[in-house]
Amino acid sequence: MQSALAGFALGFSLILAIGAQNAFVLRQGIRRAHVGAVVAACALSDIVLIAAGVAGFGTLVAAAPMLGPAARWGGAVFLVIYGALSLRRAAFVRETLSAEGAAEPSRTRAVLAALAFSWFNPHVYLDTLVLVGAVAAQYGPGRWAFGAGAATSSVVFFIALGYGARLLAPLFARPAAWRVLDAGVGLLMWTIAAALVWP
Repeated sequence: MQSALAGFALGFSLILAIGAQNAFVLRQGIRRAHVGAVVAACALSDIVLIAAGVAGFGTLVAAAPMLGPAARWGGAVFLVIYGALSLRRAAFVRETLSAEGAAEPSRTRAVLAALAFSWFNPHVYLDTLVLVGAVAAQYGPGRWAFGAGAATSSVVFFIALGYGARLLAPLFARPAAWRVLDAGVGLLMWTIAAALVWP
């Protein structure tokens, strides 16, 4: 259970970082346009990538035990950098979200766009295949529970984002909301990085 909760926390902190994929889901949710299909496409993509990361890194670490410490320190460094970028956005970027004036795509085009945001984004491979896979490897036999926790966080997040977006529309029209979110993400990532280095 502890492995699953750790996976959920890491997965949630990574996916919270607002990028093109999340902004697209948020906009679709605000407009109530094909929300279920978009959420399913994003969540299933994450599940596949997380499973591949957990399977691949688990096999590699079993074959080469020296990869364990390297993966732990590499993951910590990545989280520190990712957290710093989130804190930088919180301090300097004045972002807002508005879906007004956007043309509504068909269901097929919306799903294809969601898949493109999921699979053509290089950060998603760093997050799922590399980072989640590397951290999961630290849990040995519990790595699949860790991966299940990370995958569950993606499903929960996309459902909440897609269907809760309508309520968030007024909030994310304000730059301050993005700053608070990015600051929280940055601090959470630094906390996880510290836990990796000092278990």
